[in-house]
Amino acid sequence: MELSQIIPHIEALIFASEKPLTTAEIVELINNAFGFMEERITTSQVESCIAGITEKYQSEFYPFEVRESGGGWQFLTKKDFYKTLAQLNGERFLKRLSTAALETLAIIAYKQPITKSEIESIRGVNSDYSIQKLLEKELIIITGRSENMPGKPLVYATSKNFMDYFGINSAADLPKISEVFASQLIEPTAIRHTEDGNIALTEEPVAFVDSNGDLVIPQTETTGESAEPNDQDNNTPEQSDDVPGADNSDESTDPGKQ
Repeated sequence: MELSQIIPHIEALIFASEKPLTTAEIVELINNAFGFMEERITTSQVESCIAGITEKYQSEFYPFEVRESGGGWQFLTKKDFYKTLAQLNGERFLKRLSTAALETLAIIAYKQPITKSEIESIRGVNSDYSIQKLLEKELIIITGRSENMPGKPLVYATSKNFMDYFGINSAADLPKISEVFASQLIEPTAIRHTEDGNIALTEEPVAFVDSNGDLVIPQTETTGESAEPNDQDNNTPEQSDDVPGADNSDESTDPGKQ
């Protein structure tokens, strides 16, 4: 069977499905539909069809596209039409997770599987309400109990709805912690003293911190030597572990707060 004959069937399956369809599921469904054929459809053929479908709907002519999100393929409207759809769906599109809920969800996403006590040890506050709201929104699930901890507490992990909500296919697609912190770093202004005693700006860094967190002073052309960081030097400010503006308090128990 030609790929051009398979493509409409794949589009129909993705469009009609209530959940994201994986490539393997599409292969099985197509083969079941054409079970009378001697030659079965292969995974590579379906992948080629999906590549053509995604390219087709990337055109500006279509207000929607086919994307792999939530663990499978699905039709999604393009972000340019968000405000239009928000009017149709009302508050459903306007609801936002609170800061406390986002903090709890981020900890679970990066540390899963994790218990409530471990979450609270990281946040420093009680997280009962945040966990309850995340369970209600089906962004997290209970995967079992920790057999190695006293009392065998419940263990939490992210759900398929979490992946669909954030447009990813697995926890591995989450941005790396190092990438998140790198985007928040502020480059310092390097200065040097001129011969007449004045201060001048320089584009060359006089010192930097390497990936291990050690202070490194580059070699100079005049001396060809590099100065070792002095542990007793009190002029080097310590980096604070506190994140400015972080809300470490949990939500109130107001049921109306979303």
